[in-house]
Amino acid sequence: MKILAICLALLSAVALAVGTQLQNGAVDLQKKAALSGRSHLTLKQFRKVARHPRWVSGLAVSGFALILQFSALSLAPLILVQPIGSIALVITSVMNARITKTKLNRESMLAIGMSTIGLGAFVVMAHQVSVEPNIDDTALIDILLMVAVLIGVFAFIFFKGSNRFNPLTFIIGAGALYGFVATLTKVVIKRAFSQGGLDRIIGLRFEPFTDTLTIVAIAALITAALLGGWFVQNAYTSGPPDLVIAGLTVIDPLVAVSIGVVLLQEAMDAPLPIILGFGASGAIAVTGVFLLSKYHPELLGKA
Repeated sequence: MKILAICLALLSAVALAVGTQLQNGAVDLQKKAALSGRSHLTLKQFRKVARHPRWVSGLAVSGFALILQFSALSLAPLILVQPIGSIALVITSVMNARITKTKLNRESMLAIGMSTIGLGAFVVMAHQVSVEPNIDDTALIDILLMVAVLIGVFAFIFFKGSNRFNPLTFIIGAGALYGFVATLTKVVIKRAFSQGGLDRIIGLRFEPFTDTLTIVAIAALITAALLGGWFVQNAYTSGPPDLVIAGLTVIDPLVAVSIGVVLLQEAMDAPLPIILGFGASGAIAVTGVFLLSKYHPELLGKA
């Protein structure tokens, strides 16, 4: 099952790269036409973007990527599946460089390599130690409290006005929110299919506390996904698609994996060297995103 999950996650990464390139292109066209140099997207402008055929096509491809990712999450632990999406960074970088005729500089290639190698090492270690424990009510409550705080913080940014914040804010926000989306998706799938939730609903044996928590998790998942989508669209107006993908495929899995390790105990049997390896590989990947946000040639051209 783990091998099948890895294959599905790889296919999801390819679809995500293509969908991101399409949506970024549509948002970029709208930005050139209407944003007059501002680095954010208003709701009115977003409605125009959402009618663009390229954006709709990108949404469809990204939706297919999500279906593949959710399928992978149903077959393997979160800490194994989520980091595999980092391959989308390489695909997007090459694709965007060809489309925009922008040559990646040495610093950008180093940054992309660091992010990809860091998360690749993480996947190799996770494959060796990941397990599928049950997700109890206590763990879910902790996750819901964390996502409530996160939604509150980024909702404040949403209502405060995106023009007050820099591009990295949107990328971090999108990555963090989607990290919780992945986590909550895993939780809902696990509790519905592996822990009898769906059978209880069909058999009208509703457990008030346990099943209410699952319903709240679904509501939190939808809220985080919608808010994260807004951050992604603003990230598209702020920088090249490979930078956006860097945030989504590094920050997202690091958030999800941290929850998987600490709260879901998906690495409960991992020895200390593996735990230290997780930390080191994660630090390398995050450093790569930071360097890409500083030295990407398209961003240097705007400076």
